[in-house]
Amino acid sequence: MIDIEKLKSEKSIKELLEFGIINIDKPSGPTSFWTSQYIKKALNLNKTSHLGTLDPQVTGVLPVALSRACRLNEYLMHRDKTYVGIMRIHKEISKEELEKEVKSFVGKIMQLPPVKSRVKRQLREREVKTFKILEIEGKDILFESQVQAGTYIRKLCSDLGEKIEGAHMLELRRTQAGLFSEIDKNYPSINLYDFDKIIEEYKNGNEKPLRKIIIPGEIVSELLPVFQIRKDVLKKLLTGSPIFESFLEEKITSINEGEKVCAFSNTKFIGCYKFIGKGDLVAKPEFVLN
Repeated sequence: MIDIEKLKSEKSIKELLEFGIINIDKPSGPTSFWTSQYIKKALNLNKTSHLGTLDPQVTGVLPVALSRACRLNEYLMHRDKTYVGIMRIHKEISKEELEKEVKSFVGKIMQLPPVKSRVKRQLREREVKTFKILEIEGKDILFESQVQAGTYIRKLCSDLGEKIEGAHMLELRRTQAGLFSEIDKNYPSINLYDFDKIIEEYKNGNEKPLRKIIIPGEIVSELLPVFQIRKDVLKKLLTGSPIFESFLEEKITSINEGEKVCAFSNTKFIGCYKFIGKGDLVAKPEFVLN
């Protein structure tokens, strides 16, 4: 297990900016791309990318990867999301009937992306992990839902509406995206107003507030199996070599072919790999941090 906080304390601010993530609380209005570019400009970086698009009017958790951490997108992005929102039903029904209909959407569902979505409009299977009614006030329903990545909450509300004579989403906030949440113990989401104040402190020579909000890219080790590599073969891996069984500190068990893994030499992150597990060949590199 990699101690992320200890590792972070050993890094310079330059190293954190080169391979880090900031958990932004996106306001209503800006696009996810605009928010990512705002972070890029404020920190004077060559590249940033957001980990999971939010519609302009949707608020909440929007992790923004910095510099080389942008390469972690595919490993961090396609994870479960949690939302809290308000939908308005078009005809009042009993709480019991509403909850019954809501429960029918929990589990595997088929969903057609909205007309304005960026993906191809074809039925796709998605999983709704939870869909809970939190509060009812007249025709306005406060709800919470945890869903598989790629599930459209607005469409979930309208599909429910087809069963109860109409419903549409009024407001939506993302409270959790994979590893990142708005109330994370170490890295709660930060709004742009507070981010601006932190940048001002940084420009005035105080890097502590900025250090505090940057999440090391090595956080990917909390999602992927970690392979520990012998120090004497580190140079080979940093120049693109696959991982062979003889490179490992310990034998690997219970990894399936095609699974994503990450490699470390002690606390030094080497990269992300695709597990092969055939003969002496353990894994092939997909992203090497050299």
